This record gives sequence, C-alpha cells and structure tokens, in this order.
Amino acid sequence: MLQISTLSTLVVPPMASLLTIKSPSLHFQITHLLVFFIILAPAQSISHCRTSCGAIPIHYPFGIDDGCGSPYYRHLLVCSDTGNLELRTPSGRYPVRNISYTDPHILLIDPFMWNCLDRDNFRPTRAFSLDTSTHLSLSPQNDYLFFNCSEEDVIIEPKPMFCERYPDRCDSSCDSSSYLCRHLPQCPSALRSSSCCSYYPKATESLRLMLRYCASYTSVYWRNIGAGPYDQIAEYGIRVDFDIPVTTRCLTCQDNLKSGGTCGFDTQTESFLCICEGRNGTASCKDRSISGHSKTAVIAGSVTAVSGAGAIGIGAGIWFWKKVRAKAPVTCGVQTNDNRLF
Repeated sequence: MLQISTLSTLVVPPMASLLTIKSPSLHFQITHLLVFFIILAPAQSISHCRTSCGAIPIHYPFGIDDGCGSPYYRHLLVCSDTGNLELRTPSGRYPVRNISYTDPHILLIDPFMWNCLDRDNFRPTRAFSLDTSTHLSLSPQNDYLFFNCSEEDVIIEPKPMFCERYPDRCDSSCDSSSYLCRHLPQCPSALRSSSCCSYYPKATESLRLMLRYCASYTSVYWRNIGAGPYDQIAEYGIRVDFDIPVTTRCLTCQDNLKSGGTCGFDTQTESFLCICEGRNGTASCKDRSISGHSKTAVIAGSVTAVSGAGAIGIGAGIWFWKKVRAKAPVTCGVQTNDNRLF
C-alpha cells in the first residue's frame, strides 16, 4: 500500500486509462482514482488575528481578519496591502486616522469634504452615512459647516436671534454667526466671497437635503487635549463612536493569568470563540472544552477537509475495489457491467 506522503507526487492518469483496468495494476489504478478525488478537495485557511494595520492598533471589538473581534463589527474595517486602514459605510470607504479604545471612537478622513486648500473652489461631494444596524453612531462632538447655501431654500440666520423669534423652528436654521464659521480651523481666512453656516443634521436624509441646496460641507470634531470640559480644539474629520460589547467569556478569554486568548467568533454561527495559540476554546484557552481545530481553520470558517464529492468518490472507489477483488481477473481491455467505471 502506498503511503499518504507519496500520494501527492502521483500524476493522475488520463480518463482512458481509468476505463481500461488490468488486474495486475488494479490496486495501483484505484489508488490513482482516490488521488483524483482528493485533489478536488478544497483547502482554505486564514492567518491569525492581526493586532495592527499600519500604525493603528486593532483590538477587540474590532478585527480585520474574519472571525476576530465581535461579530457586531464584522467586515467593517479593511486593511489594504499598503497598510492603510479604512472603514466601510453605505456611502463608501473612508481612511481611518485613529482609533481610541479608552474613549471609544474612530476618527475618519473624508477626502470629498471641503478643506482649507479648496478655499472658494468647491468640489463635488457626497453625504457621509452610517449603517444604522451597526453599533456605530455619529458623535455629538461633530459640527457640520455648509458653504454657499441657497437662502431661498435654507434658513440661514444667526442662531440666537432666530431662536428667540421662532423657538419652534430653532432646530431648522443654519447658524451663519457660529464660532467655527468665524474661526475656520487651521485657515480662518480661507473663505473670501463664500458664505458659511453651521447646522447639525439629525439624520443622513437631512444631510443629503442640505447638500441639494449647498455647494459643499465639512465636518469638524472637537478633540480633547485635557481633563477639563473646555480643553478641546477643533480639527477636520468625522468622529464615529462605537460600543464595546463586554461579556464574561471575553474577559476570561483575554485574562492573561487564566487564558491569554483573543476574543473572536465562529464565522458560520457567529457564536463566541476564544482564539488561542494553536487551538480554540469556547470560553478560555485553558478550558478543557478546547476544540481540536487549528486556529487558522476555525477563523476562516472552514477546515481543510475532503469535499462531499471527494468523499463520495472515495467511497465508490473502495466499494468497487472490494467488488472486483472478489471476482476473477478481468480480461485485458474488456469491460463488463461489474467493472465499468463510467
């Protein structure tokens, strides 16, 4: 009997040679048949959970490899071959500037938004949006500035004065005397002949509606630089807040004294997995219920195995081998209903 280690070096014979089986080489031909089906079996795997993309650390609840992190954020972060991290949203893919896990938020760059270099030249833009089914949300620390809006379609007035006169419509006005319009971050005198007003859209639809009547817009977030509530500076970008799902199993999995694993999930059922060094457990890397699958295979959602068609083919080959061995040798080149393969 040939050893498994030598099967991978065998060459599959042409179909005609399988059709004409001679008894002296029957065992050899059946072995070829088994190799033929084994070659068809898929083998898929993925590397371990990466902990960074470029200079940006990737920790729970995020993951850039499928099966890592929390399933709530599955397929949201993408790490390019050049090491650039991007966030997927319904409106596109946006470069990630930074991720904070202590004050949970993601800072995004929208290359389509207005910036200081544009000045009075407004490029075509698109409204940023988030999938409401995810655990991501636009931070209330964002402010939105709109430029050259139509005064016939948009209420553009100083906020305090308008709110005193029309308190019931206060939320629908775009503040033309806002602090940020008068002190544009990094370029206070960038606008010369264009108007600016500040408005916080409550939904993506209101943002799209504003862009129908305004030339462009930009997002400014307030970055904390100290412990006080007023220790903030304004910078261009989009701050997106996220939740960190905390479970006892994940805490146990990450505890270095007890386990030292990485929180992940099964890619088919999305049930919790503790991704360990070489093996995966349901709660802890030191748990007795550790799975026998290799780490790379479970993360990928598939294991290296013989496909269903291959298994059926191998079973048919073994059945045929036993049936022919029980009979007299077959005459050279003659096929009967008992030894016909196809």
